[in-house]
Amino acid sequence: MEDPLTLTHDRRTELLAGCRLFSGVAPPDLAAVAGRAIEVDFPANHVIARQGEIGTGFFLIVSGSVRVVRGGDEVAVLGPGDFFGELSVLDGLPRTAQVVAREPTRCLGLASWDFEQALLESPTLALSILRGLAGRLRTVTEQQHH
Repeated sequence: MEDPLTLTHDRRTELLAGCRLFSGVAPPDLAAVAGRAIEVDFPANHVIARQGEIGTGFFLIVSGSVRVVRGGDEVAVLGPGDFFGELSVLDGLPRTAQVVAREPTRCLGLASWDFEQALLESPTLALSILRGLAGRLRTVTEQQHH
């Protein structure tokens, strides 16, 4: 479990650097994103994101874990280093799943407008995010064809 005190800017940058979505992002761009990120603590069983609602943020799990529920079925359990909320933040459409804290969970959160501003300020960040999403889409597409 992370120290209950506020994470340093360097630690937030380090956590983002370890996130698949940000692989290939240059350190200065990561630092800029880290400067916009805030820590959010959720108690066990807290609904962090509701399926069908417009998302207002991207979350990277620092400690704890969450359940991803789609249509009443648990489709995944995510833990430290995993992330959620990026699709709704990027396309402005309703969330495709509900995310519920399984235990006390700390996340780095990035509000939609901060996420968008970071992308506008850094073409390399935007390109990296596009590549990350394309990779996830490719994986899902390949799984559906096997």
